[in-house]
Amino acid sequence: MNRVEFDEPRCIAAGQCVMTAPEVFDQRDEDGVAIVLQPEPAPEHLDAVRNAVAVCPAAALQLVER
Repeated sequence: MNRVEFDEPRCIAAGQCVMTAPEVFDQRDEDGVAIVLQPEPAPEHLDAVRNAVAVCPAAALQLVER
């Protein structure tokens, strides 16, 4: 199963992941740090997750594909 790995301390709360893959990511209200809603994203969301990983300015996301 494919899974999202998120390095929370690296997150700078830019929100790019949320804008790119809102089905998989959200942000905490208090500080804007990302939240992974689907640690094992559905197949139909994988392209969006790959894009979110690519645009993350802090390189806090990784998609481990199996």
